[in-house]
Amino acid sequence: MTVTKNVLAVVSPHVGGRTAGAALATVFPGEAHVTVVEATDEDPAALREAHVIITGLGPVTAEHIAAAPELELIQCASHGFDYVDLDAARAKGVPVCNIGSSGAEKQNVAEQTFALMLALAKQLVPAHTALVDADWALPRLQRSITELSGKTLGIVGLGHIGEEVARRAVAFDMSIVYAGPQPVGAETEARLGGARHVELDELLRTSDYITLHAPLTDATRHLLNAERLVLLKPTAFVINTARGALIDQDALADALEAGTLAGAGIDVFDPEPPTPALRLLKAPNVVLSPHVAGVTRETLVRIALAAVQNAVEFVAGKPPRDVVS
Repeated sequence: MTVTKNVLAVVSPHVGGRTAGAALATVFPGEAHVTVVEATDEDPAALREAHVIITGLGPVTAEHIAAAPELELIQCASHGFDYVDLDAARAKGVPVCNIGSSGAEKQNVAEQTFALMLALAKQLVPAHTALVDADWALPRLQRSITELSGKTLGIVGLGHIGEEVARRAVAFDMSIVYAGPQPVGAETEARLGGARHVELDELLRTSDYITLHAPLTDATRHLLNAERLVLLKPTAFVINTARGALIDQDALADALEAGTLAGAGIDVFDPEPPTPALRLLKAPNVVLSPHVAGVTRETLVRIALAAVQNAVEFVAGKPPRDVVS
């Protein structure tokens, strides 16, 4: 006898809302009943009956988990999972999954990382602004325009996305060092141009560009704080396309304002959207983008399908993939 599973699909308005959710619902087999909402607590009855919650950046709190006595799986439609209360899910024995092994976001996040790096190296934003203001800024800017070739790229978190960034860095003739819990293996390091595993502090001291691709956890929150930012070269650039809270944003603004750091490319903030009071919005030599690294038309389709596929397989009785808690 087939048992119907109730699926609550939480699709925030900024990633398509009910329209996108309705399209995804058609992917599920007949033994699944899918309710699409734009906020987790929008439909209390559906939450109470849900066996599976799929969430695209919509928070799933301890209160939500307590209100769902039938819950068996929380599926994040993203690499990140910091918007789910992992402790509450773990206490209830509910696995939380992301889409880590799918690689759905890796191409565009890597492209955005290099877009920010190139914009900083070539001073594209101040050059554009100056020309719009009828200012031929070449004499002033040429002293700070640099090349990526020959520079050291420090990658914090050499997972699927970090590897994709490293592959592009090889094409730019950059040297690669990376920090993480453990080395990726000699074969992978060789494929990535002789990438070397180093301690985080060494990476910060020796890199010309530092790019963050680590998950946000209690251990990585404010990974780049005031104490670590002073380790960087004054000519170094910081890139963050992962999670805003990996960096102490005030400490980063301090470094930029003091001139002890050359610049920063930031795609993610804490909170999002950032408040007008965020000092990084006015800090010198920053390039900012509104968390666009994972949201191309192509990427959104891949993310959604990866999340739904894992949930579909779970509904069909298969063990879930990419369990993060």
